[in-house]
Amino acid sequence: MQTLPLRLRPGQDLRASLESVLADHRMSAAFVLQGIGSLSAAQVRFASVSGTTAMHGSLEILTLAGSLAPDGAHLHIALSDAQGRVFGGHAGYGCIVRTTAEILIALLPDVQFSRLPDAESGYRELAIRAVRPPGGA
Repeated sequence: MQTLPLRLRPGQDLRASLESVLADHRMSAAFVLQGIGSLSAAQVRFASVSGTTAMHGSLEILTLAGSLAPDGAHLHIALSDAQGRVFGGHAGYGCIVRTTAEILIALLPDVQFSRLPDAESGYRELAIRAVRPPGGA
């Protein structure tokens, strides 16, 4: 495992930026261990809801965690608004960094992640495969 601290800047899309990390580092598996920061807008999919809910204003990222695969991310986020109300769910595209997002990623060079349809859950779920590291025997 290789850790990668990351800072996203104002205006960046949180999810799109995290999904680009794998390609940028030529990896095929990673976990977001933790993230904090702020957003000016968010798209969050709540449990058992098919679409995302838009949120706007000053939002604090209380926690961010998930997995990154070349064919998609699975990110959970907890946010608080200016009144201190807390919301959480799946982070979608359109989570826009307000001031900063400070994130710790674990890159996994010996593993390949993908998302495959799962008959039991009805969703594309994480599939894990061990791979030989680059230059490994």
